[in-house]
Amino acid sequence: MHRRERAKKGEEEARAEKKNPDSSHSEISLFLSLTLSIRLGSMASQTDESGREALVQPSPAVPQCSQKPEVTKRIPMARPGFGTDGRRIQLLTNHFSVRFSGNDAVFYQYSVSIKSEDNRVVEGKGLGRKVIDKLHQYYSSELAGKEFVYDGEKTLFTLGPLPQNNFEFKVILEESSARSAGGSPGNGSPTDGDRKRFRRSQLSREFKVGISYAAKIPLKSITLALKGSESEQTQEALRVLDIILRQQQAKSINHSNAEVASLFDNLSLMESIQNFVDVGGGVTGCRGFHSSFHPTLGGLSLNMDVSTTMILTPGPVVDFLLANQNVKDPRQIDWIKAKRMLKNMRIKTRHRNMEFKIIGISELPCHQQTYVLNNVYSYVIGVASFCLAFCLDAYDSSTFDYASACSFPLKVKNGGGEGQTVEVTVFDYFKSRKIDLSWSANMPCLDVGKPKRPNYVPLELCYLVSLQRYTKALTSQQRASLVEKSRQKPQERIRVITDAVRNNRYDDDPLLSSCGIKIEKQLLRLDGRVLLPPTLIVGNKEDCMPRNGRWNFNNKVRNLISLSHNFFFENGPYPSTYLLQRLWAPTKIERWAIVNFSARCDMSHLSRELINCGRNKGIHIERPFTLIDEDRQWLRSGPVVRVEKMFEKIKAQLQDPLSPWKKKNLHEVGIVTQCISPTRINDQYLTNVLLKINSKLGGMNSLLAIEHTRGLPIVDQTPTMILGMDVSHGSPGRSDVPSIAAVVGSRQWPLISRYRASVRSQSPKVEMIDSLFKPQANGKDDGIIRELLVDFYKTSGARKPSQIIIFRDGVSESQFNQVLNIELNQIIQAFKHLGENSLPKFTVIVAQKNHHTKLFQADAPENVPPGTVVDSKIVHPRNFDFYMCAQAGMIGTSRPTHYHVLLDEIGFSVDNLQKFVHSLSYVYQRSTTAISVVAPICYAHLAAQQMSQFVKFEDITETSSGQGDASSLSGQPAVPDLPKLHENVCSSMFFC
Repeated sequence: MHRRERAKKGEEEARAEKKNPDSSHSEISLFLSLTLSIRLGSMASQTDESGREALVQPSPAVPQCSQKPEVTKRIPMARPGFGTDGRRIQLLTNHFSVRFSGNDAVFYQYSVSIKSEDNRVVEGKGLGRKVIDKLHQYYSSELAGKEFVYDGEKTLFTLGPLPQNNFEFKVILEESSARSAGGSPGNGSPTDGDRKRFRRSQLSREFKVGISYAAKIPLKSITLALKGSESEQTQEALRVLDIILRQQQAKSINHSNAEVASLFDNLSLMESIQNFVDVGGGVTGCRGFHSSFHPTLGGLSLNMDVSTTMILTPGPVVDFLLANQNVKDPRQIDWIKAKRMLKNMRIKTRHRNMEFKIIGISELPCHQQTYVLNNVYSYVIGVASFCLAFCLDAYDSSTFDYASACSFPLKVKNGGGEGQTVEVTVFDYFKSRKIDLSWSANMPCLDVGKPKRPNYVPLELCYLVSLQRYTKALTSQQRASLVEKSRQKPQERIRVITDAVRNNRYDDDPLLSSCGIKIEKQLLRLDGRVLLPPTLIVGNKEDCMPRNGRWNFNNKVRNLISLSHNFFFENGPYPSTYLLQRLWAPTKIERWAIVNFSARCDMSHLSRELINCGRNKGIHIERPFTLIDEDRQWLRSGPVVRVEKMFEKIKAQLQDPLSPWKKKNLHEVGIVTQCISPTRINDQYLTNVLLKINSKLGGMNSLLAIEHTRGLPIVDQTPTMILGMDVSHGSPGRSDVPSIAAVVGSRQWPLISRYRASVRSQSPKVEMIDSLFKPQANGKDDGIIRELLVDFYKTSGARKPSQIIIFRDGVSESQFNQVLNIELNQIIQAFKHLGENSLPKFTVIVAQKNHHTKLFQADAPENVPPGTVVDSKIVHPRNFDFYMCAQAGMIGTSRPTHYHVLLDEIGFSVDNLQKFVHSLSYVYQRSTTAISVVAPICYAHLAAQQMSQFVKFEDITETSSGQGDASSLSGQPAVPDLPKLHENVCSSMFFC
């Protein structure tokens, strides 16, 4: 796996943690419904009919399935130049210059296979590293004393060749865990016979290791990459150097190399206990370092950054479950959730200190759980409870099966030699072994056996193994806690990173020295530029100048005039003077309701404050139609039941056929909703809520001045459409949850502040969007792009886009060619399918947020100012990329967004493109701050996140099991389609 692909894997986990919030907590839902005369869909249809009903849809050409479309292979464009606009600023970055003189060095790559005695392939990284370390220790002479690096999987590298191309070794590894011994947790103190049976397996295991030559990796490819000629071998060479870094870092830590390397990929562990932070729910953040080499415009550099990996908090399993489910009593544990959470976790048993992997939990509690085991003949000695209950008089340990000794019917021999079967529960068995169980008799047991051969252990005997990676998605509370506890101020981060480079002593590593690599010990200095913020237009066409990336709608008295727009809702007359907090185009809300799932909320107070705050912002809000509290009898029910019961109550009071929540409102009824969960209600909080409400109902909170005056370079002169694209994946390890692809498209050209979303489901964990162009059997196109193109045409005065600017999120460098040659080709096909012969010009930009480059001011302790842009030294030596920090970093250390311009047929100048990207960070309607990445990408993320809630795991299971033969060509279950949005809301910004 390439270095860039590993980075991609990390991006998918972080995005998966961000995009699967826990939706089961109590919320208050504000139903913002409209009368028929002002409903969004109704107004949209009026808009379409007022002068735009003449849109003629070209008859679709039936695609010729037998003919393969001509595909033009595209590669990322070269850098056309450098930006010059903006105020100059001196910066530092967490890159360290590397002097590289090993052009002639060649690494040899060897494939590694490790098999146990029973010929099973060893897959665990930790065990594999132990075997390879032992091999290097005992067979150094056979390997000509070569130093080598091992990636923990199936590859090792040496500098120069080994004496021969193929080797086979036998490695004896001392091991005492249950995974190697194959033992059972069922015996607290083995007899002499037990020790004889397990002595060899507890003391040693034999492995067969095969090493075979695979390829040469010359480091000269790095020199060529620094000159702009990157190849596949460049990535392999950088990968080898990164593995050497991790190996050297592991040696400098007071942990075993195998433990650390199996826990972290591009991370090394900090030694101090202070770097373990509890994020709640039985999860601990383990702070370490990310390190990797990068070819840059300024030469080879080492990128070093502080990073955090999630691990399970070691300790009793029951403590983890209590913390994870936020309950105080084990009797309150939801065992269905516990089963999903515990699967594949590793535990040690208290009574034998042996390690196992959990495969499930028992269906019955400990004092009832039994299972059938045939042909077991045992004699039990010295166990009073068994002698009394079953008249057993002898115990032969040589025939006792430890792997199944937790719970079973025993077939015993009486004095006459006859066999009979008796059932023994888990609880009775452990009691017979003089292992006291104080509280787990009524709890399920953990199954640490195999699917067809369960092996049960009482819960109170089980402890989670330390340094065990937590791969599930974090809850919103855990993410907030992680951010709070792991953030560092710029100066603190600089100190920690600099100390790490010095303490790791990379120059002492023989392999790095042999490669001619010397690493500087100081942060790299470079020049940056600070772009001026764009001017905004708010209420009364008043200019608003953001300061430090922020603006607000507070504390200014102005006359409020009646605003109207051909798409917005008509606002009636207002009193002449208001404490106007200046929304550009406020809406009017006549019919709405508050639905309360929280017993602590004063709905009357909330509604009064919301109406007053809205009046000050120019939003006319009538009194709520009704206030509806949840019946207390349903408080302890599941979330689905609570929603169903609430809607029955709503239906009775409103006499309107509403159905369950966001899905039903957006899919069937066509009503937008706003859910809130306030801890404190004040003007700022209500203002933020109203910003979302106003946007959802067709209003606009602010506008770029250059939009209003049509002063956008290039974009305002030619009909231009802006697309934001993102894909949301299920939680890590959940391969049964479809991925959700979302694309937002701008509308009402020449505006660049209003968007519509189109969302589709696709196969799990697939990053490339496959439904941009989706021809049907009847010749029609049901793809995303057609939907957005038609909407642009309708809302832009019957104009077709001559230019399309695409912002793509969530892809790694190894996938850039797929964006250019798969996704872009689909967009072109969708355009042609509409009967267009002349194609628009395209500009394709990828935004990367999950990287490890940080920027610091060289002469000040604060974060870099908003608008900071860097396109020198640390950027790619050939490709067109730049770093931009548009947001104001108030806490922690700011992270810039890394933009890669893959294609620019439109022909932006470097300065105009960077200013355009910067401006798009100021059109995000949900907030009054510049955001870290362009608004279209944020909107696509929000749309994918909200629509992903439409497809619950239960729905997927029912669909997959009920369709029978409905499957894809690959044999995988068919992916369920997302419900279509109601026509009243499909063109709204429902995702705000």
